[in-house]
Amino acid sequence: MTIKVCVAGATGWVGKPLCLAVAGAEDLSLVGAVSRTYAGRSLREAVGGEAPDVLVSGSVGEALETPTDVLVDYTKADAVKGNVLAAIAKGVHVVIGSSGLTDEDFVEIDRAASEKNVGVIAAGNFAVTAVLLQRFACEAAKYLSQWEVVDYASDAKQDAPSGTARELAFRLSEVGRPEPTVPVEETLGERAARGLTLNGTQVHSLRLPGYVIAVEAIFGARDERLTLRHDAGSGAEPYIQGTLLAIRKVTSRVGLVRGLDKIME
Repeated sequence: MTIKVCVAGATGWVGKPLCLAVAGAEDLSLVGAVSRTYAGRSLREAVGGEAPDVLVSGSVGEALETPTDVLVDYTKADAVKGNVLAAIAKGVHVVIGSSGLTDEDFVEIDRAASEKNVGVIAAGNFAVTAVLLQRFACEAAKYLSQWEVVDYASDAKQDAPSGTARELAFRLSEVGRPEPTVPVEETLGERAARGLTLNGTQVHSLRLPGYVIAVEAIFGARDERLTLRHDAGSGAEPYIQGTLLAIRKVTSRVGLVRGLDKIME
């Protein structure tokens, strides 16, 4: 059975190559595309290459008037939650590639998806190396009691922490909580200098030119340190295969699944 897919953020950094990948897959069919910039125009005109001649919509609600099985969201932090809930309300499964959602947002999304009997797969990062970082960091947290996370992104990224860092902090919290020698609330000076406490982990977000996405999990013990780091390059290819896997898996799920590794086994 062919899975009918709509991509929100179709003309973005990941959206463009993802549209081409979906269109080129035998078991997938690209039936919708969302981009405010190219609304009303042909996707082939916007993306080029072998993109199908799909009319680009200006909103998810408009795009989902065409029968759709899965919405993939690669938009922005201020739009993703509304897009996801709009799709769920129509009984459409969702793959979330955008960042900016909080743990509270995920609880709401899980509840809505369960009520509508649809699946949602969210990964802070669909790159395999980011998945491995999460897995290795969770293994390290079983043996090392102190860690912090550093989140790097370009100066143009508005949301912080990144989805990759948020997901890493969430996954670490499932293992345990770090045990700092000096509790953060007992900091002398500016408490903000210690970063954001997210699920018990201190997260520090840098936004500078020259970065795409990177995240470090840094563990410390007496007289030794362990650093695990994921770096993304300038191309979107690492995210494509993980997203395609999520598209193929999400229709068999009900409720929210957080983490690409949960569907890779």
